[in-house]
Amino acid sequence: MKIKNTTIVKQISKQLGFDYCGIAKAELLSDDAKRLEQWLKKGLHGKMQYMENHFDKRIDPTKLVEDAKSVITLLLNYYPAEQQNEAAPKIAKYAFGKDYHEVIREKLHHFISLMNEQIGEIHGRGFVDSAPVLERTWAVKSGIGWLGKNGNLISKQNGSFFFIATLIVDIELEYDHPFVKDYCGTCTKCIDACPTEAILPNKVIDGSKCISYYTIELKEAIIDSKKDFNNWMFGCDVCQDVCPWNRFSKPNSEIHFSPIPEILNLTTKQWEEMSEESFKIIFKDSPLKRSKFQGIKRNLNFIQSP
Repeated sequence: MKIKNTTIVKQISKQLGFDYCGIAKAELLSDDAKRLEQWLKKGLHGKMQYMENHFDKRIDPTKLVEDAKSVITLLLNYYPAEQQNEAAPKIAKYAFGKDYHEVIREKLHHFISLMNEQIGEIHGRGFVDSAPVLERTWAVKSGIGWLGKNGNLISKQNGSFFFIATLIVDIELEYDHPFVKDYCGTCTKCIDACPTEAILPNKVIDGSKCISYYTIELKEAIIDSKKDFNNWMFGCDVCQDVCPWNRFSKPNSEIHFSPIPEILNLTTKQWEEMSEESFKIIFKDSPLKRSKFQGIKRNLNFIQSP
C-alpha cells in the first residue's frame, strides 16, 4: 500500500506541474532545534520577531498535523526567461510574476483533494513560506539537494531558483534517501559577492544584514548609510546569480510566473513618478505589494541617495 500511495503522490506532483517531489519521514528535527536556537540567540533574525514564534512547531511536524507520518517536499521552478532592462531598479527574480504564495497554495489545496480522491481519507496541511516549517531541512532529508553556503537549497540538476512547498500528511509513504553530499566544495563565490557581507562561515546567514531583509522585512527607515544595495530595490539575487550550479537553471513553464512588463522595463525615473494608485493596480497580484507603495518608495530613495 505504501508503494502504491507513494506512486500516486509522485504522479499528482507531476500532474500539478511541480518540478520535483521528495518524501521524508515526519520526525523531530533535534539538530535543527539547536542551530535555530543559537541563530535566534545571536539576534541574526534582526527585527523579524515572527522567527521566534512557534519554535516547537518548527522542529516537530506532529505539532502542525496530528499523527503526522510523512513530509512531502515539492519544488517549483521560477527562473524567468526574460531579464530586467539594465536601467531598471533591480528586483529579485522570484517577484517577477504573480505572488507565489497564491499560486502554490492553490496547487497544494488541489494536491490534498486529489490524494483524498485517489488514496482515501487523509489529513494533511500544505505550507509555502508562510508557516513555521523548516522546508530546506525537509528538502535535504527527502533527497532533493544540499544546503549551500548562501543558505539556499541547491539541486545538481536545477540550481536554486525554485520555490519550496511542504505537505505534511498522516499516512506512511516510501521515503527517499536523504541527500548527504555537499557539492559547494571550496567555492566561496556567494560569500565573496554578497554586497552586505551577510553570509557567514558554516552556512550561517546574518538575516539582519541581508538586502532582502532591508528591502522587504524591515518596516522602518533604512538609516545605515554605509550599506550599498547595488541598485536592488526589492530583494536580492546576488548569491544565486554567482552560484556556478545555477548555470543549469532553465526558464520556468508556470504561466503565473510570467514577468509583469513594468518590472522588466520601468526606469528609475518612471518608478519615482509612479502614483500609489498605479502601483496598487499594476502590482495587485505581485509580491511587491508586501513592501507596499511606501516601502518601495523608501527603497528607491535609499538606493538613489549619494
